[in-house]
Amino acid sequence: MTHVVVPSALVVAGVNLIAALVGGERWWRVRDPGAFWPLLRLAQTCAVLFAALCGVLALTGHRPDSGLFWLYALLPIAVGVVGEQLRLASAQTVLDARGVHDTATMATLPESEQHSIVVAIVRREMGVMALAALVVALLALRAATTAAGL
Repeated sequence: MTHVVVPSALVVAGVNLIAALVGGERWWRVRDPGAFWPLLRLAQTCAVLFAALCGVLALTGHRPDSGLFWLYALLPIAVGVVGEQLRLASAQTVLDARGVHDTATMATLPESEQHSIVVAIVRREMGVMALAALVVALLALRAATTAAGL
């Protein structure tokens, strides 16, 4: 089954790396996210499908030579969950840093400052998720290198 697992892991790594690069570029240049979010969701879906494939292989009795494979195959799911939690906290972090405690306070600000806050929130969310995608890409590469024996 190595001939199925390794290419699958490389696809997960590639899609996540592309998402990380697109997100990083958009974050760095303070640009509109554009295709980043759909690409990120595709990358996350690939990671989940890869974990499901590995689960099916485990249930059918296939075992890798290294037990570390399971860590590298399943940890991307945890990285995605933690990344999403950090993304959710991003908005509150930005608002707290600017002394905005609720939507009523935000509504009293000048439109330019409201826009600045929204840009800061979106930028922080992109940065967090681009880093998460990079970590998933590296874990998927390790999964590919430890898949021998499946």
